[in-house]
Parts: sequence; C-alpha cells; structure tokens
Amino acid sequence: MLNSLPFTLSALSEAYAQGLSPMDVIEEVYARLERIGDPHIFIHLCDKATLLEQAKALGAYNQDMPLWGIPYAVKDNIDVAGIDTTAACPAYAYHPSDDAFVVAKLRAAGGMMVGKTNLDQFATGLVGLRSPYGAPLNSIDPAIAPGGSSAGSGVIVGHGAVAFSLGTDTAGSGRVPAALNNIVGLKPTLGTLSASGVVPACRTLDTVSIFAPTVDDAYAVYAVARGYDETDAYSRDFPAEPLTGASPSLRIGIPDAASIRFFGDTAQEQAFARDVGRLVTMGAEVEEIDFKPLYDIAAMLYEGAWVAERHTVIAGLLGRDPETVHPVTRQIIGHAETLTADDAFNGFYRLADLKREAAPILAGLDMLCVPTIPDFATVEELQADPIAPNNRMGTYTNFVNLMDMCGIAVPTAPRSDGRPGSVTLLAQAGHDARVASVAREFERNCPRNMGATPFALLEPATLPTKDTDRFELAVCGAHMTGLPLNSEMTKLGGRFVRSAKTSAHYKFFALAGGPPARPGLVRSTGSGTGSVALEIWSLPKTAVGEFIVGIPAPLAIGTVELSDGTWVKSFVCEAAGTVGAQDITDVGDWRNYISEHVRPV
Repeated sequence: MLNSLPFTLSALSEAYAQGLSPMDVIEEVYARLERIGDPHIFIHLCDKATLLEQAKALGAYNQDMPLWGIPYAVKDNIDVAGIDTTAACPAYAYHPSDDAFVVAKLRAAGGMMVGKTNLDQFATGLVGLRSPYGAPLNSIDPAIAPGGSSAGSGVIVGHGAVAFSLGTDTAGSGRVPAALNNIVGLKPTLGTLSASGVVPACRTLDTVSIFAPTVDDAYAVYAVARGYDETDAYSRDFPAEPLTGASPSLRIGIPDAASIRFFGDTAQEQAFARDVGRLVTMGAEVEEIDFKPLYDIAAMLYEGAWVAERHTVIAGLLGRDPETVHPVTRQIIGHAETLTADDAFNGFYRLADLKREAAPILAGLDMLCVPTIPDFATVEELQADPIAPNNRMGTYTNFVNLMDMCGIAVPTAPRSDGRPGSVTLLAQAGHDARVASVAREFERNCPRNMGATPFALLEPATLPTKDTDRFELAVCGAHMTGLPLNSEMTKLGGRFVRSAKTSAHYKFFALAGGPPARPGLVRSTGSGTGSVALEIWSLPKTAVGEFIVGIPAPLAIGTVELSDGTWVKSFVCEAAGTVGAQDITDVGDWRNYISEHVRPV
C-alpha cells in the first residue's frame, strides 16, 4: 500500500526500481493532501490530470536521473513556467514563461513539481501567518505557528505529502519552519543556489533553501540544484563536496551561559543541553562563547540598509496601491521610507565593525551549534502581538546571512513536552558539506518520526571519514609547488590540496637578508593590507614535528584567515622580523615577486 511508503528519496527510488509507477505516486500525493485537509498550504496546486501526464511522459525508470519521479513543492516567490508567481500578494502577481534556474535543474533531474506554496507575504516574517491566502496549519500542532516565511513549504514536507520543497531564506525562513515541523532545513552558502527567477526579499542576503525529511535528502537535492549561474550577479562558484563521516575532532562554539536566550522556555533549554551533550559524545570540543556581537548583527537585519533593500522590491506597489500589502508587511517595509542613504551607509559601517568584533570570538572554531528557535510561538500569541514573538524566532537565525555563513537545521529527539527538538549547525561560507556531515550524526540512534508522519527516521548510512591523520598547512613562499623548498614537503609525504588566498587583512614582505629570499606574512589592521596567494598542502601528522623544527625565525606557524572566511594553519612572520623588509603586499604572490625581482642563484 502506497500510504505506508515514506516519501524519501531512497524509499521512492527503491520502489521505482522495483516497478512502482510515478502515476501511482501522484495519485498518492493527492490522497495525502485530501487526508491533510488544509486548503492554505498551497497558493497554486497543480491539476492532477496534468501531473499524471507528466509522470507518464517520464517513461521507464531512469536511475541516472537523481530525482526521477520525485514529487516536490516550490515556494510561491520562485518562478515555475506557466504558473503565476504571487509572493503571496495578488496585486503583485506575474506570469513567468521560464522556470527559475533551480527549478529548471530539478525538472531536468526528473522531479515532479506539485504546486506553489503559501508564504509570509514578500518573504517578510518568520511565523507563516502574514498571507492574504490564509495561514497553513503547523503539521505537528495546529496551535503552534507554522513558521515562515516559507510556511507552506515547511508544512507540506512535515506532512510527508511531498519528498522535499524549496523555500527561501534571508532571516531564517529556511530554518524556522524546519524546527517547527520536525524536518531538515538546509540554508546553503549564499550564491551556491542561483536566485535567477526568485522574487527577492533582500537580494544581497537571499538564498533558495531546501526542506526535506532527512539530511541526506536535503543535501542530495542541494547537489542537484546548485551550480554557477552567469545571469545571476550574486552567483558564486564554490566546489561541490560529497558528504563524509563527521570528524571526531571538531571545535564547536555554543552561546555561553551569560548570553544564551530561551525566553523562559525551560524545555527548550534542557533539550539544547542534551543535544550539546551529544556533540561531546561524538568527540567534539565544545567551547562556550559570548554571542552578544552576533545578536547585535542580528538586530541590524531590520534596520537601515536591509529594510531599504526590501523596499526596493515593492516600492512601486506601495506607491500606487499600499492597501494591497499585508498590514504587518507594510508596517515593517514602510519603515524604509523614513530612512536616508546616510542611514544605509552607516548600517554597512556598523556591520563591518561588528564583524570585526566577532572575528576573534569565532577564530579557531569549526562551526557553531545553536537552538534553531529559542522558544515556541503560538498562533494565539501572534494574533495578539504579530511582532515580538516573530522577532524572538530570529534570535539564532537573523545574523547568519549577514555573516555569510551556511547552515542546516536538523531535528533532534523530542523535548520533554513532546514538541520537536532542533539545532542548527553553522559554518563559514563553503562548508556546507561539513555542517551536513555533523547534522547526520543527530539522526543516528535518534528516536523520532519524520515530520508529522508515522514513519520512523532510519539511521543514516555510515560514510567514510576524511583522513584525520593528516594536517593542512598553507604555504606562501619557497615551499609552493615548483619552488626550491617544495621538496621538504613532498619528501615527508605532503600532498597538494588546493590554491587559495588570504583575506584582505594581511601585509606581505620580502624579508631582509639572504639569499635565499624569504617572504613574511603578517596580519594587520592598518592601512595598506591586501590578499596574498597561498597553497594549501596536507602533511601526515606524524611528520609535522619534523617539518616545524626546520622553520627558522622570524617565521612561525600560526592561523591565517582565508578569503572565504575560513581559517587554516599557515606560515606567518613575527612583526619584529619585518624591520628592514620590503613591503610587497601590492604584488600579493611570491612567485610573481621572485620572477621579477630575484635573480636565480
């Protein structure tokens, strides 16, 4: 019986391989929707007959199409060809002739789009109640907010009527609905999922997000949907990495006792303490840090520059027909009309200051672990006060995109009161695979069902771990490939990993003395800094001591920030060693310097 089949990628693909018809799956989707009986999940539900024709057109099962026959839903601020995009505002609606970039990728992979889901209008809100199309009911408990702005996308996956859905995330809209509906919410590195064909909230901070019942499913969809899009000015080409087993030697930051916030929800506090204990059991080193700078960054999201950015999307509509905009949405975005360009730039400056303040607190950490939400908000509370409970929902989400972090919200075991547990793992841009790999460990031996369904979560497959017996080291001088001291790396078993650059906060020197000429890399907060070319090498840990013994003063091994915001061990130079040295920061690459200024010996 299809009603006993969980809609996961693995279960559906296995059933298809054994002869299940995608037409039968479409019939079951609509049967599940009828049993759910919530008319406010979708703004547009596709005609069943049309979908049955699409399912039939798929032909014979094709295992080379990773989403063959997989039903999914799309938030209605993302274009699907031939279906109105409304952003939950009928007066704004338009009729796209083309799929959004990510939808086109899902379609090419064999996915079947079931409908366009409801949302907080113009993706402004974290509660899911700000839509003229009504509010979907939380899949776990109708008294609880469904979560927004991607409300319908979270609820439909929570009910298990589709295998995954697309949302968007600016302030937490890909994570809060996940926590409230007991599902996974993957918020990728900004730019890795194209925003072409997506109605922006804040274009500089938006990303498409993915809801799924499991981490593996969310990451598999992400792997299909990602890709560089030359038509999207904010698209970024990060390398795709496979999931691996979680490293047992991670340093994970959590809010310290003085800064952690639960707003009196003791069950949430106890659940988070339990989940942090799981990290320790996994072998992670947990470090408590002061979250105040991150809270200060979070508070900026609805101030100045970023409210004004939201205003750019609907300025024309507000000018000609403001009553068509939801009253709460109008109140929030309308604040931009009191702001000036000065306010926007002052916001940018304030954000830069706060990032600088947060940097030493985050230095050396592999990732953060936070409660996805600090407490639960009920529909009744939000009807009485639509602003304050919504703001609480963003406590651990609002700072993330401003900090250019990736993250994944993963359900944990139920709380003491039966409500779903959830934590979010956060890391710097490009570390999507790392946070997902750790998130998978919360699914191991975790007693919970998937969403609101009766289907028990299955333990994820064990994956090989990265080689933890090796040590990554950045080099910026004669140890680089093809240069004279590179043999010192290779004879110890060193392997080239990748080319990289430091962040723009370094000075680079050709040190006095020699031959041979030697470079010196120094972190600086003064003027005249720049980015310096590096190579990342991997050494056996057993060889690191022998290598370090041969490093002469004033050089040393320290920790260097890369251009993607991550940190790595690297050659550095004592500041005193730069006396009499030539500043070559403007060259920024040791190879370029020696080719122009150093004669062969």
